[in-house]
Amino acid sequence: MLDLTTGQPLLTQFYTVVFHFAKAVLFFLQRDSFLYWPFLISTVVIGALAWRFGYTKLRASGTATWREFQRRFLGKALWWHPSSRLDYSFYFINAVLFPLLVGPLLFNEATIARFLDALTGVTAGSVVTQGIAIKVLYTVLFFIAYDFGRFVAHSLLHDVPLLWEFHKVHHSAEVLTPFTSFRAHPVDLALMYWVPALTTGLMAWLFHRFIDNNLGVYTFLGLHVIFWIGNLIGNLRHWQVWLSYGEKTNHWLISPAHHQLHHSIEPQHIGCNRGFEIAVWDRLYGTLCIPASEPETFRMGLGDGTDGQWRSVSRLYFWPFVLAFKRLASSNSPVGKK
Repeated sequence: MLDLTTGQPLLTQFYTVVFHFAKAVLFFLQRDSFLYWPFLISTVVIGALAWRFGYTKLRASGTATWREFQRRFLGKALWWHPSSRLDYSFYFINAVLFPLLVGPLLFNEATIARFLDALTGVTAGSVVTQGIAIKVLYTVLFFIAYDFGRFVAHSLLHDVPLLWEFHKVHHSAEVLTPFTSFRAHPVDLALMYWVPALTTGLMAWLFHRFIDNNLGVYTFLGLHVIFWIGNLIGNLRHWQVWLSYGEKTNHWLISPAHHQLHHSIEPQHIGCNRGFEIAVWDRLYGTLCIPASEPETFRMGLGDGTDGQWRSVSRLYFWPFVLAFKRLASSNSPVGKK
């Protein structure tokens, strides 16, 4: 007979596995996912319109046709590529394992705000009555804080050699589809949770303690309104349809084309465009690479001789630990390329 003292944790873990697997299967219903059905539809519509009408040279050459769009971006060569098939497997397995293995270690901005409360002894504030202007300001600054946190975390993954070994999982993708967004090692994902939680937590604490403790961001269908707008084209970052914002806007905002260059292994693109939505951080850090208006041609992957060797889920999970151990054991290991 199952001991109730041990059975309850097992039932809890079983529920967690089933719950998160069901969420992964029903990805098109998850409002906080790039794969939510409105975002999938907007991706296809915006991508198709960009291909058909957005490129002067391609239109002049007669290449920008609906048939060519279907062949390049909806065809089997892309969506059934070995790298793409691995993305699908990794997506489902990571959806279950990440909450079990790393979930208990995660924290959010509320945790940081409570920690700062305890650290400073500052009580909740209500100096300013909440109004539209304050809420708009908080919504925008929360987004900026989150974006900055994402940039810092992403830069750490590229610039700290040990962390780069784990970020290689994402850059090992040989082609890009929306599922490539989820091709990230748990160590990688944890860092991308923790650092934005610190930056948004500090922002939330400052507003809640010194302005209005009940202040919240504007949302649409339960998601931060700016994130919702960004997610309408978010899948195009990891789909090989070229969408650039134009010369002037590209200096301020990260377009999908920026991020596609980020996956390039051409020497001029290595380590570029680490931002999420705002390009200012890359400009200040010296990593901004402005994409052209017309589609550019470049190779993707790692470019270190291991491309094509990351084609199993077990390798994506365990090889980074092996590489990190070897790097630690080596006193003169070279820095990461990307």
